[in-house]
Amino acid sequence: MFLINGLEQDTLPASDRATQFGDGCFTTARILEGDVCLLDAHLRRLQDACQTLLIPFTQWEILEHEMRQLASGKTSGVLKVIISRGSGGRGYSGAACQHPTRILSVSAYPTHYARWREEGVTLTLSPVRLGRNPMLAGLKHLNRLEQVLIRTHLEQTDADEALVLDSEGFITECCAANLLWRKGREVFTPSLAQAGVNGIMRQFCLQQLARSDFRIVEVCAGEDALHTADEVVICNALMPVIAVRAYDQQRWSSRELFQFLAPICEQTR
Repeated sequence: MFLINGLEQDTLPASDRATQFGDGCFTTARILEGDVCLLDAHLRRLQDACQTLLIPFTQWEILEHEMRQLASGKTSGVLKVIISRGSGGRGYSGAACQHPTRILSVSAYPTHYARWREEGVTLTLSPVRLGRNPMLAGLKHLNRLEQVLIRTHLEQTDADEALVLDSEGFITECCAANLLWRKGREVFTPSLAQAGVNGIMRQFCLQQLARSDFRIVEVCAGEDALHTADEVVICNALMPVIAVRAYDQQRWSSRELFQFLAPICEQTR
């Protein structure tokens, strides 16, 4: 189901800048028992992205109402929200775009996440590296060609997810998830100052860890850092937290960090 500017429809003008330039942002939220999990955080993400991208979206109360409305009555599901600059003029200038487009859609919750939570996942190193751009780093904007290529290469392997480095060789994220690894009581996560997406569940996990006896360390580290880790987990707003059982020749059986985070993250509303 799609809702575009409040109307149930599934067509978008070819002139919309989401189509023309990938000019917009999005967020993907979990629906659980009729609620949008971490709704406020998802709205803040969209607000921050619109501010950075200079998209003059103002209909936040309407958008929140539509998000709640689409989630209402559904036991589980996935809610995706896209905001584009809309249509107007030609070329790169957005000066003539006065009415941003909001697009909401609902789809089924991925069934494989239950198996992943039980079994853990395997990672493979992606040959695709993320370009560094500190202005856009952290944002979930509509330019996702890097992730499309990462996924395409991943699907040619037997792995569940991809370990993704930036152009300088630093661990950044996975194809569709953020990454944390534990060594003793220290939990490391990649700095996203130059590339990557600052995921909603990553933010939530870091908040929970800050209240615990774990110590959080944001780092610029190469892939070798994983070979000395006691444990690795990945997370996103849908999973929400999954243990990594293998990468390269490395195998992990410890689930101390996973067992701390998973119950908390599963209860988010």
